[in-house]
Amino acid sequence: MIKISVLGYGTVGSGVVEIMRENAELITKRAGEEIQVKSVLDLRDFPGDPVQDMIVHDFEQIRSDEEVKIVVETMGGLHPAYEFVKAALESGKSVCTSNKALVAEYGPELLQTAQEHNANFLFEASVGGGIPIIRPLKISLAPDEILEISGILNGTTNYILTEMTEKGSDFDSVLKDAQDKGYAEKDPTADVEGHDACRKIAILTSLAYGKQLDFEDIYTEGITKITDRDIQYAKKLGAKVKIFGSSKKVGDKVLAMVAPKLITSSHPLYSVDGVFNAILVKGNMVGDVMFYGQGAGKHATASAVVSDVIDEAKHVNINMKTLWSPEKLELLPLDQAASRFFVRIKGDQQAAEQAFGEITPVDAGYDDEFAFVTSEITEGKYQEAAESVEVINKIRFDQ
Repeated sequence: MIKISVLGYGTVGSGVVEIMRENAELITKRAGEEIQVKSVLDLRDFPGDPVQDMIVHDFEQIRSDEEVKIVVETMGGLHPAYEFVKAALESGKSVCTSNKALVAEYGPELLQTAQEHNANFLFEASVGGGIPIIRPLKISLAPDEILEISGILNGTTNYILTEMTEKGSDFDSVLKDAQDKGYAEKDPTADVEGHDACRKIAILTSLAYGKQLDFEDIYTEGITKITDRDIQYAKKLGAKVKIFGSSKKVGDKVLAMVAPKLITSSHPLYSVDGVFNAILVKGNMVGDVMFYGQGAGKHATASAVVSDVIDEAKHVNINMKTLWSPEKLELLPLDQAASRFFVRIKGDQQAAEQAFGEITPVDAGYDDEFAFVTSEITEGKYQEAAESVEVINKIRFDQ
């Protein structure tokens, strides 16, 4: 029998305990050995809940418990999660986590610590919730050179943009609706400003290329500037507005970005709506591979965590090497990236052509502004052109 401890009895932690209980027989078959939750760390007590008999309030009890072979971290945040995970690994215990902030910040260090102590550090649930993407990147796509990763990585923002598109609602109204339904946090900043997607694309890119990409170095733009007018223009173009986390090889460098984009029906992710996530990976041999599903939620995320528990149970005292070094990935300067741009300005067609050269006007019936799509230009050229006109908003156009 393999015994595990769970750090944090919140949404995901309670989901892990529930799955371990409800699917115990199936998990035993797939792991080849019975796995049992021995203890759950939380500051709170849960009278009336069967978990109460397993609750401990001091992490040291778990760290020093030689029976515990696997620690599940579902606390969230950086501290004390980092200190607890590091200490568990140094004690020879394997760790799995759903904590994207922890993985993005300390991934290479914790993987190295795991290797040094013949343990494992797994984090399938840190990106895409229940969507399997980490393991496929490490194993199924191992023979391929990854050319590009592009994904709708945040269910909250995808839900907001879908509702704005389908109902014609404004951003603030849809955000409130998303909060009322539990799709958005009370403080939605990490989602709507793109920070959540940024950490996820940083993790995926680091794994794809085996070197560290700091999320702070990724150009990140949220959806707070998207208006109902942008949505109407998108419809005129036969397009939808989606926010993407993306990275791709450009020569010997990598271009990484989080930003809203206009995509048409020819794009593989065009039909990914609501709270769903999808990740498109392009390999030099396998071509395009898409992963789709619920990117968040109690049971979806907990399921991914338990998949790591099973994997670690099969590899007690055997390190599964993950290629992710602390060496920094070399990024392409943003101003060299090329794209078409949908632009709205205070002005007319003549002003737009003088600034941007060849353009395609877009008419959605608004008399107080002029909208158009540029030819493909670099980010640097766009910035130069934008300085000579009054830009209301711009969205990159990726057909």
